[in-house]
Amino acid sequence: MSKNKTVIISTISTLVIGVILYYFILPPINLSSPGFWSFLITLVVIFSISSFVLSIDTRGRLTKLPKIPMYCFGGVICLIAIIVLMNFILSPLFQASSYAKRIDINETAKFSEDIAQVNFQALPLLDKDSSQKLGDRVMGQMPELVSQFAVSNLYTQINYNDKIIRVTPLEYEDWIKYFSNRKEGVKGYISVDSVTGESTLTKLEKGMKYLPSAMFGEDLYRHLRLKYPFDVFEEENFEIDNEGNPYWVVPIMKYTGVGLKRDVSGVVTVNPINGATKKYSIKDVPTWIDHVYNADVIIEQVDNWGQYRGGFLNSLFGQKNVVHTTTGYNYTTMNDDVYLYTGVTSAVADEANLGFIMSNMRTKETKFYSVPGAQEASAMASAEGQVQQMKYRSTFPLLINLNDKPTYLVSLKDNAGLVKMYGFVDVADYQKVVVTDAAKGIEEAAKNYLGGAISSDDILLEKVIQVANIDDAIIDGNSYYYITDTAGKRYSVSLKTNKDLLPFVSDGDKLTISYHKEQPVTLIVTIK
Repeated sequence: MSKNKTVIISTISTLVIGVILYYFILPPINLSSPGFWSFLITLVVIFSISSFVLSIDTRGRLTKLPKIPMYCFGGVICLIAIIVLMNFILSPLFQASSYAKRIDINETAKFSEDIAQVNFQALPLLDKDSSQKLGDRVMGQMPELVSQFAVSNLYTQINYNDKIIRVTPLEYEDWIKYFSNRKEGVKGYISVDSVTGESTLTKLEKGMKYLPSAMFGEDLYRHLRLKYPFDVFEEENFEIDNEGNPYWVVPIMKYTGVGLKRDVSGVVTVNPINGATKKYSIKDVPTWIDHVYNADVIIEQVDNWGQYRGGFLNSLFGQKNVVHTTTGYNYTTMNDDVYLYTGVTSAVADEANLGFIMSNMRTKETKFYSVPGAQEASAMASAEGQVQQMKYRSTFPLLINLNDKPTYLVSLKDNAGLVKMYGFVDVADYQKVVVTDAAKGIEEAAKNYLGGAISSDDILLEKVIQVANIDDAIIDGNSYYYITDTAGKRYSVSLKTNKDLLPFVSDGDKLTISYHKEQPVTLIVTIK
């Protein structure tokens, strides 16, 4: 086959396959996107293979190595080398300062001044897992919907007309259900009040058609890509405006180099009912939108700030003032906005936090609060240790201001995911922990904590007990002893309470103890 004919057929084949691949892969046509270069390289490989195959004669022999595939292969190698070299030059090795400045963090903020005293009437006690269970329960009460639709697992936490709720759309169950329901669309979304637990299925007059579970032009990602072929999109969020109208909120990303230093440059809103879209720059985002920045973007930027503010070499060797975020995060609401918070700890592995960052999910305004104390995981383990025999599991803590002191609040759940107890843990000293039966309510649990947290000058009761059984356990690197007396009462005591006595206590011994308000497992303050 002639050279010109080979080039023409190879080009046509590549274009046809490329269009098909583009329809399904949906890469952005953007030089800073790794997805674009992967797609382009794939097309070059397809063109090379096609040219190679067409160079084989009718007898199946390759008489001469075709130059076109060789040129293409060489071009791919050069392209990859250029990208790698460019990203190397733009890496933290040479640009540490710019990585550290990706986010502006106010380090002079005061916790007691910025964070209002906790209002238990507006405290989002329900986490995402509990919200999902409540949402599924509401869906289960609608048999005509269960057979056709599924509940999305998004459950975006938003501030809706001064109410803290999680919202999530219904989705098509599968492709068969899509074809049978696409004309009417999905006519509802679920909202769960994070304070009261009230769950509602809101039915829409007109169904939502543009969803991740839809197909063809109604697929959310394909709809966005065909309208905005040059934009790079982050994961979508589902929100509702102040009138309860549903929207997809999709952040637009920007990069330095290829895939480096990602940040949000704006958002696109998509009306899932009619597919109408609108693009906003960061400064023009409507106030009803709560999630412009996704949590992993903010945490990545905070980690860069903590790692590179002293330079690249310092991040590896001296590590002076090098910090990073702890594992896990949660959300809180203030001033009609949703905030992400997570602990900040030293680069040297330990169990203590240096403080916390709070970041506005809409504006990225971020503050660091210097509040030394226990990491979230340590607080969770400490609360679980108080009810070890019940095998309850702690939720990730809520950070609250209780009597002008930063305090962790956790829910303790059983194996069925039901909240059985509330636990309050002092951030500065996670040995100060009190758990209370959830049936008594959160405000009673707070009173119990304020009257029952460990305090050397606030002893309530003292008595002599005879030990019937004593067991020890190590919780998060700390030793605890669990005592049952001859009257059947159960007690929890840290080794630190009396490290010279506790290891030698045996069944039948008599102990004089001081303790706080009765709980399922009484907290011992002193023992002798």
